Amino acid sequence: MSDNRIALITGASRGLGRSMATHLARAGVGVIGTYNSRKDEADRLVAELEEQGVPAAALQLDVGDSAGFARFAADVRTTLAGLGAERIDYLVNNAGIGLYAPFTETTEEQFDELFRIHVKAPFFLTQTLLPLLADGGRILNVSSGLARFTHPGTSAYAAAKGAIEVLTRYQAKELGERGIRVNVLVPGAIATDFGGGRLRDNARLNEAVASAIPLGRVGEAEDIGAAVPLILADGFGWANGTRIELSGGQNL
Repeated sequence: MSDNRIALITGASRGLGRSMATHLARAGVGVIGTYNSRKDEADRLVAELEEQGVPAAALQLDVGDSAGFARFAADVRTTLAGLGAERIDYLVNNAGIGLYAPFTETTEEQFDELFRIHVKAPFFLTQTLLPLLADGGRILNVSSGLARFTHPGTSAYAAAKGAIEVLTRYQAKELGERGIRVNVLVPGAIATDFGGGRLRDNARLNEAVASAIPLGRVGEAEDIGAAVPLILADGFGWANGTRIELSGGQNL
């Protein structure tokens, strides 16, 4: 990858987003990362990326509030100018939240929040940022293995991720005239602080999930982050509208 390319990653201050950012920086890609509330973590990430010799910046964004997207796009334009760039080359729609609640107990408020963050945000944020995305650029949406296999308590979350997989195909179809490739990354079970660190910190749950993975363990953030530069690279450029699952073969 060229060292003058810029990736915008939502939810980059921790977990999968942070791992994506650090691996892209190692590949020579500059990063604009977003954070919701933890500016301290975002600032540490920027310092780490700059130590690797790539341009980096962090911008505040609540992906659940679409009213702020136009302002955010203006901030991105200003930030790009400060980094000596005019366009972003890669947009990674990664930010999200988890929910563990039985179908019968999931509230309308919980459902609406999940769909605002996991469906409405990638739809309208991407739409808003299209003027800043380079022709021939890449969009990578993030789904979940739970859209393929089931785990009780995740019906609303999985339904939202299923919607993202459908949206990805439509984006790929409609943005192809600009040479923009759109794919969806599908992590399996990953031991991070996502969802309160439930999978990472509950040894019994971790072991039970690992038993359904042929490689014998749950995933780590690095398993996902390390793959992102490969997926966004020119050598993967014929992939478009493609579902890319990284789950260690979970629940085959």
